[in-house]
Amino acid sequence: MGMLDGKVVLITGSAGGMGRVAALIFAREGAKIVGSDVKTDLNDETVGLVRDAGGEMTGIAPIDLTDPEQARQLVEGAVDAYGGLDVVYNNAAMQRFGPMPDFSVEDWRATEAGELDIPFFVSKFAWPHLVRRGGGVIINVASEAGMIAGSNPPMVAHTAANAGVIGMTRQLALEGAPDGIRAVAISPGPVLTPASDRDLGDNQALRDAVTSKTLLKRFARPEEIVELAAFLASDRASYITGANYPVDGGASAW
Repeated sequence: MGMLDGKVVLITGSAGGMGRVAALIFAREGAKIVGSDVKTDLNDETVGLVRDAGGEMTGIAPIDLTDPEQARQLVEGAVDAYGGLDVVYNNAAMQRFGPMPDFSVEDWRATEAGELDIPFFVSKFAWPHLVRRGGGVIINVASEAGMIAGSNPPMVAHTAANAGVIGMTRQLALEGAPDGIRAVAISPGPVLTPASDRDLGDNQALRDAVTSKTLLKRFARPEEIVELAAFLASDRASYITGANYPVDGGASAW
């Protein structure tokens, strides 16, 4: 038996990276997965990988979760797919980087929409469905940037948005407790994903600069984040709510 047998899990940003790994690990633990992304072909690949591994997954794409109406439609589609909803894994995010004062207002607003609006919209529309199930779990993937500043790359909007995600998680835990809803944040440090490989390329100096703040001097593997998420989504973590878990190689320790 898996930790998540019988649970329906909505995963945003499931076309690759940590979202794809989350779909595979949550399904391995017995969950039925609904995955969404703006990238239809890659999201379909994730669905195929989960099914090939013996899991259950439905894909809903393309979805732009900065649009509240599309976020509502996604949640309704997830509920229709498997008859309810137990876990929301808010993984999807879009951000832009740059230093003050050159960082544009457009880039600021795009980052706040891509990192703070998305988990709010999805959680808002999922909330009544979690209540109807007698409770559930909201897991928000934030960032170490919500706790500490970062110079590589400059990240004024990224830090602000993720501090907001961590704060919102505490509030969701407070408001959700009477209805059996738990809310938890996970704050990764640098993680090896297709996006990070694309952005960093073969620039070893830049890679070293990104990991220099970590005590372990390396990137995380997506599995090192998602295995914790699977536990937090399970009934084994039933006394955990309102917490933020840094998984940052020790970056926030000093």
